[in-house]
Amino acid sequence: MTGELPERKLRHLDACLTRDVQFQTVTTGLEAVPWPYRALPGVNLDDIDLGVTFLGKRLSAPLLIGAMTGGAERARQINRTLAEAAQRTGIGLMLGSQRVMLERPDARASFQVRDVAPDILLIGNLGAGQFLTGASFYGAAEIDRAAALVGADAVALHLNPLQEAMQPGGDTAYQGALARLATVLPECRTPVLIKEVGHGIGGEVARELSRLPIAALDVAGAGGTSWARVEQWVRWGEVPFPALGELGVPTARALQECRVAAPALPLVASGGVRSGLDMAKCLSLGAGVCAVALPFLPLALEGVEAVVAHIERLKWELRVALFVAGYGSVMQVRAEA
Repeated sequence: MTGELPERKLRHLDACLTRDVQFQTVTTGLEAVPWPYRALPGVNLDDIDLGVTFLGKRLSAPLLIGAMTGGAERARQINRTLAEAAQRTGIGLMLGSQRVMLERPDARASFQVRDVAPDILLIGNLGAGQFLTGASFYGAAEIDRAAALVGADAVALHLNPLQEAMQPGGDTAYQGALARLATVLPECRTPVLIKEVGHGIGGEVARELSRLPIAALDVAGAGGTSWARVEQWVRWGEVPFPALGELGVPTARALQECRVAAPALPLVASGGVRSGLDMAKCLSLGAGVCAVALPFLPLALEGVEAVVAHIERLKWELRVALFVAGYGSVMQVRAEA
C-alpha cells in the first residue's frame, strides 16, 4: 500500500484538474442563507478590519487554503506555490495527508514549505483511519512527528469514511473510533483539529467530538468537491455510483448543527466556499475562518501571482459584503453569530 500512495496522490490531482468532481445535485445551502444590505452602511469600506486570530496566529483575513496534496514532485511544487502565496497575503495553509511522508522519507520534501512561508499558520494533516486499524496503527507520536517534520502549528485529523469506501482496500473499520481518539489525543503535544474531507460533519458527531481535547472542528460540508466522486474517477475512470457521490451534510447545515452541538469549539467552514460572500455567510453561521481548496489547484500550476490574485479577490469581496451590511470588522460578524 505504501508504494502506491504517491501514484494515488497524482491520480487524485489529475482527477481534480480534469474531471467534474464537484457535487452534481447537492448544494452547500449557502445560497439560501440571507445576507443583510444597508443603503446607509455607517462604515467606511477602506476601514473594515478583516483580521482574525485563529489557533494563536494572526491572519489578515479569515481564510485558509484548504488541504490538497503531497507526496510527489508535482505536489511539492503546488504546496510551495500555495505556501508562498499564503505568506505574501497573510493567510493560513492546510497541507494534504502526510501519511506518505511518514512512511516514505523521500516524500517529505513535498510537504516542507517553511523556508518559503516562515510566518504562516501551517496545519498538517493525517487520516483518522490510520489511528483505527491496520499495520500502521498510528498514535500520538505520529501526530507530533507529522507536525515537527514540517514545522506545523497544528495537525488536522481527517474523517473520510465515504471516500475510503470507494477505494480498494480503504480504511473502513470505524468501530470504536471515538474511544480510540479519546485515548490518543490527550497524549498529543500538538494542537489537533478534526475535519471531514467534503461530506460534512453533522450535529451528533460534533457533539461526540466536542468531548475530545481538540482545538477546532472543520465541518467540510457537502456541496463542493465530492471525494466519493474523485475516488470513483480514480478507481473506475467513470462515476458508476453517482448517488453515493451526493451523500453528505451540506455546508450551511453542518455549520448550524455544529454550532448548536459544540458552541465552545472554533469552527472552520469549508466545502464549496467559492466567494467572499460565501465566506461572510459562513461567518454569520458561526465559523471562525473559512477554507478554500479546489479553486486554488489550477491556479497553483500557473504560479504564485495567480494564487495571490485569487486570495485578494476573495478578501475584496468579503470586505464589500461586510461594508454593505454595515459591519466594521469580521469580529462584529462573529459576535452576532
